[in-house]
Amino acid sequence: MIPALREQYNRRFSLEKYHRFLQALDDAVGMKIEFRVCETPIFVPRELLAELQSASHDLVQQLMAPAYLKESQRAVPEPFRVPNDDDHPVFLAVDFAITLNAAGKLEPKLIELQGFPSLYAFQIVLAQTFQRSFGFEHLKFLLNDLQEADYLAMLKQAIVGAHAAENVILMEIEPEKQKTAPDFYCTERFIGVKPVCITTVKKRGRKLFYPQEGKEIPIHRIYNRVIVDEFIKKGIKCDFDFRDDLDVEWAGHPNWYFRMSKFSLPYLSHPTVPRANFVDRLEHYPHDLQNYVLKPLFSFAGSGVLVDPTKADLEAIPKHERSHYLLQEKIAYGPVIQTPNEPSKVEVRMMFLWNDRLVPVNTLARLSKGKMMGVDHNKNKDWVGASACLFE
Repeated sequence: MIPALREQYNRRFSLEKYHRFLQALDDAVGMKIEFRVCETPIFVPRELLAELQSASHDLVQQLMAPAYLKESQRAVPEPFRVPNDDDHPVFLAVDFAITLNAAGKLEPKLIELQGFPSLYAFQIVLAQTFQRSFGFEHLKFLLNDLQEADYLAMLKQAIVGAHAAENVILMEIEPEKQKTAPDFYCTERFIGVKPVCITTVKKRGRKLFYPQEGKEIPIHRIYNRVIVDEFIKKGIKCDFDFRDDLDVEWAGHPNWYFRMSKFSLPYLSHPTVPRANFVDRLEHYPHDLQNYVLKPLFSFAGSGVLVDPTKADLEAIPKHERSHYLLQEKIAYGPVIQTPNEPSKVEVRMMFLWNDRLVPVNTLARLSKGKMMGVDHNKNKDWVGASACLFE
């Protein structure tokens, strides 16, 4: 999106360089990356980066208002209502589509947000590997003028808190089988916190333990990466109930996964926010349904989203589930990334940490040539997939 850098990158690009980059990334992470990594980083102009940060802060301020915080409590399903909420999320990600207005100017439009951890450790390695593989060490990737040591210190504070790393776990469902496993390995390397499957965690009274080398290690804090939608679909059984009042801290309280999510969109008012409403609150369906998408509130990785919903699709939703669906104005991603063939569309995730205050720390990018982001909509396409943002 910075024309001079894009032209230079595309002119020097070769498949041989790309394959060397992928091998360097696997080597840096310490495992084979199973998801598709894009052929290019994103070169983000200063003005757009400033807009992304400003919009994110404005949106979070609205969501921290007492009226919304009270309303958001109803977003948390009763079987997963964890006691002892924090005052704010520790991790926050805000996703923007990059669009083009009528004058051809780049404009961010909110896709969704989540009070849940993202790839905070893997993104460091990905951005640095792009820098080193393609000669962009002079460009930045961390926000807020952070250096790598500052970033890792903030991330460690967010995940570990005041505890020894041994007594903190990254909790996930079969972490070694997740597509996000590279982030888990990088987290362990940078922070010293091990990925642990939720099914191996044991409850003794109000305390939790995890197994290691034949011993049970006390858990004082949990870096939670369990997605409730996956937990339900897989019928996962564990030794504790999320509703238990446990003697444990949460690095990212699980309730924020629901309280700051697609559920938040109808409550936001901002130039970057598309029109959105809960299906059960629609007095009538829009006449231009082709300009909307239908989204289940708490699915992940884009599952269950209907890009071209019909009246029949809306009416097929059972009455007791209609409050769990959002009808959202469709966003027209701009063809903003020039590639050797058709242009790619891009989504930028602004990543925040909230220890003593909310700080923008990093970004994540995804590229697509299909109707949506994600593997299913980009099969057999190139210059798509996971990426990183670089800026001057």
